[in-house]
Amino acid sequence: MDFSSWIGRTEVCDDNLDPGHAQRVAWSLDEPWGRLEALPLLWHWAFFIHGEPYARLGRDGHPQQDAFLPPAGDRSRMWAGGRVRFHEPLAVGRPAQRVSRIADIVEKTGRSGLLQFMTVVHEYTQGGILRITEEQDIVYRDPASPVLQGTKPAPVAMWSRAVMPDPVLLFRYSAVTFNGHRIHYDDRYVREVEGYPGLVVHGPLIATMMVRAFTQAHPDLTVQSLSYRGLRPLIAPHAFQVGGCLQDGGTAQLWAEQDGMLAHQGEIRFTA
Repeated sequence: MDFSSWIGRTEVCDDNLDPGHAQRVAWSLDEPWGRLEALPLLWHWAFFIHGEPYARLGRDGHPQQDAFLPPAGDRSRMWAGGRVRFHEPLAVGRPAQRVSRIADIVEKTGRSGLLQFMTVVHEYTQGGILRITEEQDIVYRDPASPVLQGTKPAPVAMWSRAVMPDPVLLFRYSAVTFNGHRIHYDDRYVREVEGYPGLVVHGPLIATMMVRAFTQAHPDLTVQSLSYRGLRPLIAPHAFQVGGCLQDGGTAQLWAEQDGMLAHQGEIRFTA
């Protein structure tokens, strides 16, 4: 399908960054709750949500007809990766706005067939100040068996944290992000229709866990930017590890691994 006419389309979403919802996000991520002044890194993904009525949802629980993104048809829509720049923290309990724009749509051929990659740019402002700039890579994939193998062994980590993605964690994260995609909570659907061996861990959740492991290991460093991408799905309820290593020039490599093999990768730029 030709989606070139969608390039440049914009969407505006306002949010008050409700403290009660921030508390629910903390519980979903098993974080200790205290009155937050600012959202921790990547928690903004649980806010600025435009929902769709049931009549606009596809069989997979994703919006089939979206007021902003092109229609998915019978293809799967997945979050492949992205880049985030953190200018200023978003303050909890204050009005903020996200302006989104479809920047590019490119067609490629991958291991699973024809793919269309869409780049969406988001700008988050609060009090007239640009707080976060983000580019998200969204992929439209024709129906095909999922690719679960073929990645490289994980490097030796300087820090590492284990994550147990049980169904309750996946359900709660789906709930706080208003994500209806059934691959994250409907075991029968994900096995019989999508062909996965179990529930699929959310890409944004994995990125959040990777960044959290970094900030816990280096509380004195300030994250300036993050780039990340998914290599293959992580399947629940098998444990996975998030870790990384520092490099020269104020950068750190991040990754998520399962059974010693890479599943997601990322890079952080930071200042002391």
